[in-house]
Amino acid sequence: MPFPPSARITSDGTSPWPVEPGRYRLVVNRACPFSGRVLVVRRLVGLEAALPVAVTDPLHDDRGWRFTLDPEGHDPVLGIRYLAEAYEAAAPGYDGGVSVPAVVDVPGGRVVTNDHDTLTRDLATQWRHLHRPGAPDLYPAELRADIDALNSELADDVFFGVYTCGFAKTQEEYSAAFRRLFDRLDVLEERLRTRRYLHGDTITESDIRLFTTLVRFDAAYHGLFRCNRNKLTEMPVLWAYMRDLFQTPGFGDTVHFADIKLHYHAVLTELNPRGIVPEGPDLSVWHTPHNRERLGGRPFGDGTPPPAAT
Repeated sequence: MPFPPSARITSDGTSPWPVEPGRYRLVVNRACPFSGRVLVVRRLVGLEAALPVAVTDPLHDDRGWRFTLDPEGHDPVLGIRYLAEAYEAAAPGYDGGVSVPAVVDVPGGRVVTNDHDTLTRDLATQWRHLHRPGAPDLYPAELRADIDALNSELADDVFFGVYTCGFAKTQEEYSAAFRRLFDRLDVLEERLRTRRYLHGDTITESDIRLFTTLVRFDAAYHGLFRCNRNKLTEMPVLWAYMRDLFQTPGFGDTVHFADIKLHYHAVLTELNPRGIVPEGPDLSVWHTPHNRERLGGRPFGDGTPPPAAT
């Protein structure tokens, strides 16, 4: 759920929060799939300078996400030790969940939005005048209805479905979520057999959302969340599709498997009481040939790949 006062940042005058380069700070955690979406979009369209990023520690304490990766344990721009401080600044007395990604207004030090659902779409559209030359159109007007419909289906069955499997309180709840998850993955396996990307020949926001969940599948969800009918690597079409995306500039270079494994296995003590972090899986397989080029397609449409990550 979005933070209660959460608002959209727009360039069309529909929000009190205007798009301004350098005004906001994007707070993420590299273990979080919803943060991952924003990092991929930001990189593909070239918003790194316009929307600087702050990275929280994959481990946290009872106050939640913290800036212990930074010198002296506080964010050098916001001057805070915990993201919760920016939530409190936006809603004094707030004692609800503190989630990432979150966009903080730097002058006011307060959270503006943590709505991951609208944030990626807004970065692709409302921030367009700040995109790099050659930025791909990730949310093309002619596909928006189809993208929104598929995103909604994937959210119910996959993006949140893995969490329902992991945190189910009854056998019935778990089994129902498990069936929905793998039924949907089977549908995707067939959908992607004859098309390179979810909506055809070019990457869209749907591909980004699916990527950031499935890239975590074998490293976290298969074992820890009991999503264990099979591994991603055992679904040949989806596995090739995911390697194709992983090897595309802007995707794999935003993924940090060490943070992913550490966060899920060391923080979620309800599921892993001893906090032991697994050594596997073998990550070198992400760099093996995928052979998806045979399907054709233009990953960035009329645009160009982002420059090499620094």
